Amino acid sequence: MATSNIKIITGRSNPDLALKIASYIGESLVDVLITEFADSEIFVKIRENIRGKDVYVIQSTCNPAHKHLMELLIIIDALRRASAARITAVIPYFGYARQDRKAEPRVPITSKLIANLLVVAGCDRILTMDLHAAQIQGFFDIPVDHLYATPVFLGTLSGEEDPDNYIVVSPDAGGVERARFFARQIGAGIAILDKRREKKNEAEVLHLIGNVEGKKTIVIDDMIDTGGTIAQAAAMLKKNGAKSVSVYSTHGVLSGKASVILKNSEIDDLYVTDTIPISDEKITEIGSKLHILSVYELFGQAIERTHLNLSVSSLFVSESKT
Repeated sequence: MATSNIKIITGRSNPDLALKIASYIGESLVDVLITEFADSEIFVKIRENIRGKDVYVIQSTCNPAHKHLMELLIIIDALRRASAARITAVIPYFGYARQDRKAEPRVPITSKLIANLLVVAGCDRILTMDLHAAQIQGFFDIPVDHLYATPVFLGTLSGEEDPDNYIVVSPDAGGVERARFFARQIGAGIAILDKRREKKNEAEVLHLIGNVEGKKTIVIDDMIDTGGTIAQAAAMLKKNGAKSVSVYSTHGVLSGKASVILKNSEIDDLYVTDTIPISDEKITEIGSKLHILSVYELFGQAIERTHLNLSVSSLFVSESKT
């Protein structure tokens, strides 16, 4: 669907996904120069006319989050000053989403800060996927379209096998709604893992609520960071008689030694999307159990619909309505 009024531009965090999205829509990426001064200050120059255009900036705020976030803000400011008609920040992975509340005294609510920065920079709309906490949508005073990777994950299941062979597992209490929705799509039951987090990036799986014996378990989560929690979850499921463990996680953050931990874990199949680029080194380390699914079609359809002022509700697989 090539249109003369739509423009797709990308930062440097995930250019491969941006190219796939642009190709799906039938547009070329905007010619942009992004470079840095000797002291690491980021410089952006838009090399073509975008006056009066509907512009979509594709940029995940993944590691290094501060750099990719700053780059996104600067691109938005450059577009605003170049008289773009509407600027939509397409953020496949929204970093800082875990800091969505004051869980202890004297800490920031960084998700709200990021929302404020994007609006002040000149952003008119947000398009993102699988926020760590859905309430972050309320931090913005501009429209937010929140997509879910569930349709992509469901595409990996043939639907021919008896749903009683499966059970969908939430890795924590916060993910129960996500697990319940997925389970309803395939007609399976659910189980819940109870965990306690003593410090950041460290959690201990304590209890399993539900029966997984002889079942093919499907663990649904929004992100895998260090891999420790999901590895513990897989071990507990196998210990309780699970026939297999398949993990579906939208955002493969994979920090530190995550790839080694996942490779040596009891996980049989690990599915992540390309909202965050995964290095060849990590892909090799994890091995054949890793499957990377692309979300370019979902984002491409959402961009087409918002550009034409059509509803995108059919693309939101919204857990809140299940």
